[in-house]
Amino acid sequence: MKTSKYVKVISFVLLLVSVSSFGQKVQNEPPLPDGRRLKQIVSEKFSSGNVYIGGTTGWKKRSRGAGQILDREFSYTTPENDFKQWAIHPQPNVWKWKDADAWVEHCEKNGQILRLHGPIGPQCSNWAKQDHRTAKELRKHLVEFMTALCQRYDRYDHVKWMDVVNETVLVNGKWHQPKKGTEKWENPWFLIGSDTDHPLNPPLYIALAFELANQYAPNTELIINQHGSMQKPMWDKIKRLVLYLRKKGLRVDGIGWQAHVNVGWEKKDDNMNRLSQLIDWAHQNELSFHITENNVWLPEKKNYQAQAKTFSTILRLLLKKRDSGVVTWNVWNLSDADAWKKKEKLEGCLFDRQYRAKPAYYALQKLLENPPTTMMDAPAP
Repeated sequence: MKTSKYVKVISFVLLLVSVSSFGQKVQNEPPLPDGRRLKQIVSEKFSSGNVYIGGTTGWKKRSRGAGQILDREFSYTTPENDFKQWAIHPQPNVWKWKDADAWVEHCEKNGQILRLHGPIGPQCSNWAKQDHRTAKELRKHLVEFMTALCQRYDRYDHVKWMDVVNETVLVNGKWHQPKKGTEKWENPWFLIGSDTDHPLNPPLYIALAFELANQYAPNTELIINQHGSMQKPMWDKIKRLVLYLRKKGLRVDGIGWQAHVNVGWEKKDDNMNRLSQLIDWAHQNELSFHITENNVWLPEKKNYQAQAKTFSTILRLLLKKRDSGVVTWNVWNLSDADAWKKKEKLEGCLFDRQYRAKPAYYALQKLLENPPTTMMDAPAP
C-alpha cells in the first residue's frame, strides 16, 4: 500500500513537470502569423537596399518569445538598451560587454543587420548623474567608453548604424540638460561644456562623441537620434546641429526620429506634412532617414484597427520616399508583454501579450506586399 501510494505521488509530480514544461515550450514558440514573413517581403520587394524594416527587444527578453519573433520577422535589429553607457561602462574601471557581444555574435550568425543604439544620451548610469560629477570626469569617461565601443564593433560588416547621440534637444528647442539627483530624465553630459563661440551654443559632448565615432568607427554609419513629435523648434535645432557638425568636418550620415506616438497621431497638428518635409530635408542633405522606435499607444479605448492605421500611415509615407534616399523603420519592443513598465498598459506594439500578431502587423504586412508608388514615380499634376 505504501509503495503504491508513493508511486502515485511520483507519477503525479512527473505529470505536473511534464505539463509545466509543455506550457513553457508553447509560450516560447509564438504563434505564426498568416502570410509571408516581413523580412521575406522586404528582401523581394525592396532589393535596391533603400528600405530596412527592423524590430527591438533586449537581450534578456529574447527568451520570452520576442527573440523568436525578431529572428523570424526582421533582417535588421535595434537592441533596446544593451549598447548604452549605463549597460556597458556604468562607472570607471567597470566594463560589461556580455550582452552587447552576444548581440553581435547572434546577428552575425543570423544574417541580421545591427544598429548600436543610444550609447550617449540621457539613459546613462547613476554614476554619471551624480550631482558632484565634474566636467573633467564626464569627458574622460565619455572618451573611454566611445573609443572602446567603436574599436570593438566597427570591424563587423553587419554593424551598420550607430545612434551616436540620443535625445539631445527638448521639444521646446532647448538643449537637454542635467537635473538634481539621479532618478530623473536628464542629460549630465551637458556639463562637459558648450561651444560659446557659435551662435547655436552646442554642447561639447555632441561634437566629441562624433569626433570619436568618426575616428574609430569609419565603417559604421553615424546617426543623430531624436525623440518628441514634429515640434518645429526641436527639429530646427537638430538641422542646425547637423550643419554645425559637418562644418567642423565631421561625418553625419543620418537623422532618426523615435516615433513613440498615440493612436491617431497622423490626423493631428499637420504631423504627416511636417514628417514629409523632414524626410525631404534629410534626403536633400544626403542624410538617411530613420524611424527608430515606433510605437502607437492606446491610452483609452483599445481600438486595434485605428492603431493599425497609424502604424501603416507612417510607414506608407516612408516607403513613398524610398527613391530619394535611404529610409528605415523599426518597431520598439515587439510584444505588449515586453514594453517598458511605464507604457505596458498602452499596448503599443505589433504583437499582444501572448505574442500573437495584432491587426497592425497585418496592416504592415499588406503594405509591404503592395508598396505605394514613390514620389518620383508619381505622375506630374
